[in-house]
Amino acid sequence: MKKILLTLVLLGCCTGFALAADLVEMKTSAGTLKIELYRDKAPVSVDNFLKYADSGFFDGTVFHRVIDKFMIQGGGFGQDLKRKPTAAPIKNEATNGLLNERGTLAMARTSVVDSGTSQFFINLIDNGFLNNRGTSAQTYGYAVFGKVIEGMDVVDKIGHSRTIKKNMLFQNLPEPLVVIESVKRIK
Repeated sequence: MKKILLTLVLLGCCTGFALAADLVEMKTSAGTLKIELYRDKAPVSVDNFLKYADSGFFDGTVFHRVIDKFMIQGGGFGQDLKRKPTAAPIKNEATNGLLNERGTLAMARTSVVDSGTSQFFINLIDNGFLNNRGTSAQTYGYAVFGKVIEGMDVVDKIGHSRTIKKNMLFQNLPEPLVVIESVKRIK
């Protein structure tokens, strides 16, 4: 009887751990998304994203780069289109085996491999050319760290936004702006 009870307790604990995924709710002016974060494959990227989310950094930022049939990018600029100050860049985890497939969340970066800070993008289609294919800056890839599990209709709606070229920095800016109202952890 003790062995059965111990087994049930252990199974309950294991099941609890399996269900304890990092989930966030992203409320936007276009609708709400639920995103699962892959801490097991991208712990640095997930911790970084949650640090920004927990501090309220993303609240009031915009999707500033939207390219239909490619991706939507946000997390760096306020509604005034001024860049928000960020923490230091993080290590690029593009070698984690996760692929830039439709609905995945990945770290945006510059041409420098380890330059990701607060900006992220959501893939509208499978973007295999963004996956890790080598060690150079051109082939290193973009680290996937999560996936939209509810609200892809909202992501697609944002992806179909009318965009304008405001200047060299904002060449695919949605008009009207698509605002990230909040990003919060959920149970």
